[in-house]
Amino acid sequence: MSQHSFSDLLGAIASFVWGPFLLIPLLLLTGLYLTFRLRGLQFRHLLLGFRHGFLDSDDEDTDGDISNYQALTTALAATVGVGNIVGVATALSLGGPGALVWMWITGLVGMASKYTEAYLGVRFRTTDYYGRQSGGPQYYLKHGVGGRLGTILGVAFAVLTPIAALGIGNLTQSNAIAAGMHTTFGVDPWITGIVMFILVGTVLLGGITAIGKITSAFVPLMIVLYVGGAIIVLIRNAAAIPAAFATIFSDAFTGTAATGGFAGSAIILVIQMGVARGIFSNESGIGTAAIAAAAAKTSHPTRQALVSMTQTFIDTIVVVTFTGLTIVTTGTWTMGKEHAATMTAAAFEQGLPGQWGGTIVSLSIVFFAFSTILGWFYYGERALQSLFGRHASVPYRMLFTSLVFIGAISELGMVWTFSDIANGLMAIPNLIGLLLLGGLVAKETRQYLEFDPKLTASSDQVASYCAIHNIRI
Repeated sequence: MSQHSFSDLLGAIASFVWGPFLLIPLLLLTGLYLTFRLRGLQFRHLLLGFRHGFLDSDDEDTDGDISNYQALTTALAATVGVGNIVGVATALSLGGPGALVWMWITGLVGMASKYTEAYLGVRFRTTDYYGRQSGGPQYYLKHGVGGRLGTILGVAFAVLTPIAALGIGNLTQSNAIAAGMHTTFGVDPWITGIVMFILVGTVLLGGITAIGKITSAFVPLMIVLYVGGAIIVLIRNAAAIPAAFATIFSDAFTGTAATGGFAGSAIILVIQMGVARGIFSNESGIGTAAIAAAAAKTSHPTRQALVSMTQTFIDTIVVVTFTGLTIVTTGTWTMGKEHAATMTAAAFEQGLPGQWGGTIVSLSIVFFAFSTILGWFYYGERALQSLFGRHASVPYRMLFTSLVFIGAISELGMVWTFSDIANGLMAIPNLIGLLLLGGLVAKETRQYLEFDPKLTASSDQVASYCAIHNIRI
């Protein structure tokens, strides 16, 4: 089979996996089902999730390796990435401004999926050979679903995750960093690759504790830089904001007619692009965030699950929204799909004086991609350890760090497509588990909320209550 034929085959597989007949409806319907079972918990207790993530500290003496906030920023590090910049532009260039509405809808129902998988991650976590907390789909599928089906699902997730981490969480990210540094600052990719090799290798030696400390300081700064730049663009284009919203909501249910070089779309394409890119951005239902949640110091799964679901809100409702609005208000969404990679930068350049626009977008890509590398390494390592034990850590860390350098200096070609396939396939066993275990999560969440509707109880009170009612912490 020729390289061209193999590339076409991978493209066809990726289109099917992420198409309108498999992963997109499965992810969206799972989120809707869990929203119903949890009685819209993501809307009723969103502010409480932010409070536990950013203000509360009463769980610091409980089991876990990192704080609630560090678990949140580790998950954010892995999800707030190039997809928030280029992915949004691609959705708008193909599906029109209306795709943004479907990205919002996907994010809002995806918060229920994120809550459920984070809950299960803490609920079924175990203590590993280093005394650290280990959890995620590879554990709750095996022990929660149980039986042969649970084992098969757990192994499938554990096999696919480290593969996806090498592609979507490593090669593609380091390549984006090198391209951004070369385009904006003229830095040779070899230099960027060497610097990243050293930085990533140093951080990874410290494990989740080091990753948590780095991301807790790094992630807020990178989001503030990017969103701050977008706010300035929107202020300078304030007169266009009302018309932009009108177009966004109108096109969400009518589609956009093809004009000029713009690849116009009917309503089905608007929905497909919005849902696909929304899921790709926030990873709700993929299962990876449960691995970070399982490492958190928390007195009950509900507490960390509430914190984890705010990650989807920040990623999609905040960061994605600002990207989409800057593109629509400046009109760069009509540039066409062939310019999707530079569309957001063009929007920032129109709205900011001098070269600041392109510089901010390039720096944001560098920061977003670097943080994604750190988060995805942790996911891949923990999944691999669940299969082969601690002896898998060193070889995987060496391979992962080496690929950071290779990704920076190479033409990736089919890596993006292969990464999309692996990333999509790993979601399928997790979604099956969420559907099978959603009732358990809803029941125990309801019990806990009935005990303390405001979730203001101390860790001792929570432990006492859970022991009496046989709720596992």
